[in-house]
Amino acid sequence: MLDDTAILFCSDHGDMLGERGMWFKMSFFEGSARVPLMIAGPGIAAGSHRAPVSNLDIAPTLADLAGISMAGIMPWTDGESLVPVIRGGERLSPVLMEYAAEGSYAPLVGIREGKWKYVRCALDPDQLFDLDADPRELRNLAADPDHAEVLERFRVRAEARWDLARFDAEVRESQARRWVVYEALRNGAYYPWDYQPLQKASERYMRNHMNLDNLEESKRYPRGE
Repeated sequence: MLDDTAILFCSDHGDMLGERGMWFKMSFFEGSARVPLMIAGPGIAAGSHRAPVSNLDIAPTLADLAGISMAGIMPWTDGESLVPVIRGGERLSPVLMEYAAEGSYAPLVGIREGKWKYVRCALDPDQLFDLDADPRELRNLAADPDHAEVLERFRVRAEARWDLARFDAEVRESQARRWVVYEALRNGAYYPWDYQPLQKASERYMRNHMNLDNLEESKRYPRGE
């Protein structure tokens, strides 16, 4: 089975544990954004790679390993296959980051490329970090004249990618739309955001009166409530 199986281990986010007086995630600092990503499978040599990557790359990577073209199933994805990186090549594009959920007053966006991390928010000063020289992100280079050219390059790319005013307006409109129907959706059969497959106990357990064929069918094709 291992001859044709790829195994990928990752996490969805990190957590700040008191660094900078911060807790939980909800930022682009390394404590929040950095996660493990390990891949094992046929033709994948042991080793480590320092290229910036994203969880958005997982689907394209697994599809590439399986010989499936993303153009036919997810042509819109911002991720890219990591197979070239695994084989010693370079990442083709920067990692793009967006956050507009809990704890944010305005959308937060960022670009991670090579040793650089650039973070932008309409309500805060820009941030620019050299993660090779400053892995703990203690020195914001955005105000350093010696790095003005690097900062401007990232600013231009961010402005080409994001319209932060529109981004903010779309988030608030989405919140307003969902708030209008929130109370109505809480009445009757309530379905939370978290995926939870529901099954009747009568279709999960063997009873004396249940035909074995029916039981096996229900286990293969589970029915919801």
